[in-house]
Amino acid sequence: MREPEVARPALLVLLALLLVVPLLGRAGWPSVAGAAFLLEFLSEGRVPALSALTRPPSVRPLAVPGVAVDLYTGAECARPPRDPTWAGRPCSLVLVHGLAPAGKNDPRLRRAARLLARAGFAVAVPTVAGLARFRLDPDDVEPVVRTLQAMPPPATLVGISVGAGPALLAAADPRVSDRVAVVLSLGGYASASALARFYLSARPDLARRFADANPALMADPTARRAVATGDLAGLSPELRRRLDAVSPERVVDGIRGRLLVVHGRDDPLVPFTESLRLVDAARALHPRLALVGAIGHVEGASGRGRPADLLRLWLIARELIAGPAGAF
Repeated sequence: MREPEVARPALLVLLALLLVVPLLGRAGWPSVAGAAFLLEFLSEGRVPALSALTRPPSVRPLAVPGVAVDLYTGAECARPPRDPTWAGRPCSLVLVHGLAPAGKNDPRLRRAARLLARAGFAVAVPTVAGLARFRLDPDDVEPVVRTLQAMPPPATLVGISVGAGPALLAAADPRVSDRVAVVLSLGGYASASALARFYLSARPDLARRFADANPALMADPTARRAVATGDLAGLSPELRRRLDAVSPERVVDGIRGRLLVVHGRDDPLVPFTESLRLVDAARALHPRLALVGAIGHVEGASGRGRPADLLRLWLIARELIAGPAGAF
């Protein structure tokens, strides 16, 4: 099994940040936390930099109608009154998983939620039923919207892999768009049709798995033909509408918060061109993009952490933690 590692030059860059930024005092915490977060995230916990600086978060169920949600609370969000340094930054964060059968209980997701809580967030993690069943469904946005409604605004919204779809759709939903201050897409997609074409041509194993998990869709003969031939040209109007309904690029201009986009250059599951497509659709929002070799799909890539990549990721991590007002 591959052991993720942060390349030595990149490690030195992050360690330098950890040593120098504390000299700025309490206001430098987002910078310190961003560097420590990256060290721990990219090493998948083998370098527990943020854990060494913070207390373990508490975890409890969060009452959200019709949705199973866990809430991870970090020290900053648990302490009343909040430190003036943090005034105005989002404390609430909603973390949306990808195609994970265990939903909110996926071990990797739980590690990510704990790490984000250590960075100072109250992290709500809902199970999105469609994604847990290997489906892309327009209704997947509802658990995300309801969880956002249950969290105090302003909120940060993070979508992982295919889960970035419902996250971005929720960020643009008029019911909650004014509650979302920051939205991060990590290894996400812009067009469900383009993603389906990629699976059919490059990952037929995933295309078949998706077909097996969606018998209602496969009842349409045009869907069966597309899987057999690898060609979406003959899809029925109904299926085309369904793909459009789960494509964030069509609604991204409705996002009112800051958009951050991170993608691995060599992502084997969602091509980085999807994030380029997303950024192009959202250019009026002036999104921040980090296209890097330090990340594989949504995890650290062994030995690929170049200093320039780490700087881009650190800037995004810092902005995620500090909120839009703290961006460089």
